[in-house]
Amino acid sequence: MLKKAEYLEAKAAFSQGFQAFVQNLRAHVSAENGEWTVKGFIDIYRNIYTISSDTKIVSKILEIHLFPKILQFAAEQGYSIVLAEHQNWYPDLSFVNVVNPQIKFAVDLKTTYRDPACEGHVNGFTLGSHGAYFKNRTSSKNIQFPYDDYSGHFCLGIIYSRLDAVDVDETEIINVKELDDEPGSIQQIGQRTVTTVDSLRSITSVIKDFQFFVCEKWQLASDRQGSGNTANIGSITAIDDILKSNGIFARLGEDWFDEYWMNYGVTTMRRGGETITIKRLEDFIEFKSCDKSLIVPVVTKRKRRTE
Repeated sequence: MLKKAEYLEAKAAFSQGFQAFVQNLRAHVSAENGEWTVKGFIDIYRNIYTISSDTKIVSKILEIHLFPKILQFAAEQGYSIVLAEHQNWYPDLSFVNVVNPQIKFAVDLKTTYRDPACEGHVNGFTLGSHGAYFKNRTSSKNIQFPYDDYSGHFCLGIIYSRLDAVDVDETEIINVKELDDEPGSIQQIGQRTVTTVDSLRSITSVIKDFQFFVCEKWQLASDRQGSGNTANIGSITAIDDILKSNGIFARLGEDWFDEYWMNYGVTTMRRGGETITIKRLEDFIEFKSCDKSLIVPVVTKRKRRTE
């Protein structure tokens, strides 16, 4: 077992190195105008197929795009990377210290887009399950290593803007002159015309204006689920709060985050002669008879724009 001093020292060093690492990632994925350098998929005939702005597709391609840099960072810090064995397992990446394999860090890649209807906010992240492996910290169900084996749980976050649908035709096929040794006439593939452009840079990217950040999972968490039908932890959405790690648990700490989400939707309390299920941090603090001023107010309340 790691001594507490060793654990804290390893965690502080990993966090510091990770924070420095993300400072250079924007230049790795974006051009001078802020657009994503990934323009689409290419076939053997050098046709470029534009990418959908679907969040799952964008997220996976970004992960592939960044993976060589993440491997380099791990090696420089003295860690190997263990990938999740199954798609729905937590975490995406397990950093295992080469000298002392007892030191492990869970890292999830989290991507989301700026909410065009709510200035200063993002669509939100889901931060993993608060079910089996979260409650039973020695469980190996749906997790690469038991939750308690990790010395820390981190998120590598990516915020971006999506281009308007009018700017990007997701059905478009593009032929690029600078890739074509034998330029010919415009072809037709099925019912779709192939558009010819001079250079790769002239193709409009589906996303742009990246912001990268690193924080511990509890610092990004909200007190609400990230999705209605699954037991996922939700996130705060105000960009200022996200970049400052100013989550709702900031004054309470990670132990409160753990306890709240272990009891989410399970613990009940009496109020006004009725029994209610605890699904808000305010209720949980009341249940524990603690000071509600410990709840961190968000920088900006999320309000929808009105036309």
